[in-house]
Amino acid sequence: MQAEDMEVPIINNLNDNGDRQRPKGKDVFKDQQKESESSMESPNLEFEYGDTDTLTAELSELYSYTEEPEFALNRDYFEEDFRSHARGKRWIELTVDEQRAYVMSLLDALEVTDRDKRLKVARAILYLAQGVFDECDTEVDVLHWSRHNVFLLYDMGIFTALLELLSMEIDNNQACSSAVRKPAISLADSTELRVLLSIMYLMVETVRVQTEDDRPEWRVAREAFKNELGSPLYNGEPFALLLFTMVTKFCSMNAPHFPMKKVLLLLWKTILFTLGGFEELQEMKVRGRERLNLPPLPEDSIKVVRAMRAASPPASAMELIEQQQQQKRGRRSRRPLVKQDSLDTYNERDPFKNDDARDEEEDPEDTDSGIEGEVDPLDRDVIIQPPPPPPPLRPPTERVNFPKGLPWAPKVREKDIEHFLETSRNKFIGFTLGNDIETLVGLPRPIHESVKTLKQHKYVSIAEVQIKREDELQQCPLTLGEEEVEDTPTEMLYLGMLPNLSQYVIALLKLLLAAAPTSKAKTDSINILADVLPEEMPITVLQSMKLGIDVNRHKEIIVKAISALLLLLLKHFKLNHVYQFEIVSQHLVFANCIPLILKFFNQNIMSYISAKNSICVLDFPHCVVHEMPELTAESLEAGDSNQFCWRNLFSCINLLRILNKLTKWKHSRTMMLVVFKSAPILKRALKVKQAMMQLYVLKLLKIQTKYLGRQWRKSNMKTMSAIYQKVRHRLNDDWAYGNDIDARPWDFQAEECALRESIEKFNSRRYDKNKNGDFTPVDNCLQSVLGQRVELPEDFHYSYEMWLEREVFSQPIQWEGLLQNP
Repeated sequence: MQAEDMEVPIINNLNDNGDRQRPKGKDVFKDQQKESESSMESPNLEFEYGDTDTLTAELSELYSYTEEPEFALNRDYFEEDFRSHARGKRWIELTVDEQRAYVMSLLDALEVTDRDKRLKVARAILYLAQGVFDECDTEVDVLHWSRHNVFLLYDMGIFTALLELLSMEIDNNQACSSAVRKPAISLADSTELRVLLSIMYLMVETVRVQTEDDRPEWRVAREAFKNELGSPLYNGEPFALLLFTMVTKFCSMNAPHFPMKKVLLLLWKTILFTLGGFEELQEMKVRGRERLNLPPLPEDSIKVVRAMRAASPPASAMELIEQQQQQKRGRRSRRPLVKQDSLDTYNERDPFKNDDARDEEEDPEDTDSGIEGEVDPLDRDVIIQPPPPPPPLRPPTERVNFPKGLPWAPKVREKDIEHFLETSRNKFIGFTLGNDIETLVGLPRPIHESVKTLKQHKYVSIAEVQIKREDELQQCPLTLGEEEVEDTPTEMLYLGMLPNLSQYVIALLKLLLAAAPTSKAKTDSINILADVLPEEMPITVLQSMKLGIDVNRHKEIIVKAISALLLLLLKHFKLNHVYQFEIVSQHLVFANCIPLILKFFNQNIMSYISAKNSICVLDFPHCVVHEMPELTAESLEAGDSNQFCWRNLFSCINLLRILNKLTKWKHSRTMMLVVFKSAPILKRALKVKQAMMQLYVLKLLKIQTKYLGRQWRKSNMKTMSAIYQKVRHRLNDDWAYGNDIDARPWDFQAEECALRESIEKFNSRRYDKNKNGDFTPVDNCLQSVLGQRVELPEDFHYSYEMWLEREVFSQPIQWEGLLQNP
């Protein structure tokens, strides 16, 4: 597939603000004042990053608000069937043996050919998985019985039966063709699929989450279920591949009725369960380094990031105006001594220092772009404040606040030490020694000290060892022999995904583009709302508001699932083998993932993170236990009382981490960040006062600072200081200076082609069954060849003489040809 065929459509100009015209004069000032107040008041967000949100939140996000009437439907079908078996008892009053007997009867009923009867039985099973909520008084009871029932359902083999039904529904061509012909697809078109996927999601998510009071048999069941999902037991491939197939089928418009939100949530949780989350990844990384005899990690990155504190965001437009007015008033007087932090702020806000036209284009926020002409005299008294009295002179020790210690241990790669020594030898001796990092003869004493310090902080990654080993296997295929590949869940998933990897990646990015809040509705875009729109469209204002919240929530959940899924895949593939990670990364880059993520962040990110697209009283399990209050337009507008939306902040951090993974150590991709003018977009994201999000934004700014020019660095000293304090240092990295930048050519195609060649060699050597026979050893011993036992078919004995006559005696043999030179 050509790169141009793989592209996800992206708008050309990432700085386009749509149809909204920029206000002039007084309106500008009011807008800036509002923005400044909001940025000054933005508090630290008490957000703890993890694999998932709380179990209750994750279960509630499975259902759309338009699916609410179906809870009662599930209960009714269950009670109708259960009444004939229970003889007046309730489910929670039955013994475990009685419950097992009833589940067995449901399992038998799933085998019937009547589609409607099957659906009723599936709804009864879904009601059990939802926790028989009609017999519970509190949400805790619902979760308790849901957990009990899910382990019972798994033990009775319900998941395998559901999988067969799901495969039948996926291959149901009649449903697909009728959905393709329909002008508008609604909730009713995906009823069977939604019920099946809901039960499977509840089973995967409930079994995945460990609790302290788990029974021993539940722990055994968890491990068995985990191995089952990760192994190629379902049609010879892991369960996740069936879900990937659903995603690609939906995106190719062959099955527009598939409930994509449920598919993506189930896919994400299946990958998370079978491969492991971020803490398991850290443990696997530690074990992997021990296996390769590498020194232990200098720190636990998860703990370091959790201990970080958020920095204040860069100055806003309103603060710039106030600073400018103070400068005008105080120009006649001598400027007092100020703290270093204030000097940085002054440099950042000084509008007269930023006269570079190119930098003005790149970062309009830094150059006070909102000020055009004179400010309205009516508003002048609001702006002009008397300059503050000069602070008393203090000893220099009090003026400079040094950080107590940097959070990360510095790292140095071996190639950095090699480069340093090559430069030093050229300078002092006049010749080089190749890759030798031990010989220091002829070099001055300070260079010896530098090399010693560099070696103390030398860090060898698992990826570097894997690349070195792969080069050796490519060069010496005969002497080193076959590589022993361990059948881990990650390896089996990669092997299954490899033939259609580009399709899977493009499909996920298409869905991400369709769900992004900055995307405009287009006639040719994918309809991701098939499993949220009701059959009858709303007729009242209240219904419209409720549906609007539901649609926005639906899109946010899709973004959350895709971002978490892509990040998990990248991290697990990188740990398994770096070239598996590189091929996924390259497919993402070729499908325009970098501009897509930048487009996602080219919005008011504070509004997105604090969005209140949820109705608490309609969330499961609250809505099935408590009485439903009357919804009003005011209560819908008020939303919840949370300071931020967990899923949106989680999505933003995931997308920033993906962008970091794609661009790290890739010069050509870093230049893409510069070309797409990502600096102002990323700087706006620093307004979110959350340490982890700021860290990944600062990392992305750090790798491109040397290309943004001296003027940008000069007017963004606060950001530069934050990078210094929060991001890991590479001891001989000139990120803040940008020396000899013009000498480095930017050849995107050459870098990516060289990487693709290495990936293809790796895949060919490791996975190609029809390997090139050039290196296959040939047996030249006549006795050995004739002595080999050849398996012949049974009927060959009867036709042996005919075969001799036809193939040997009747064929003329030219013995003289053997004596002639070829």
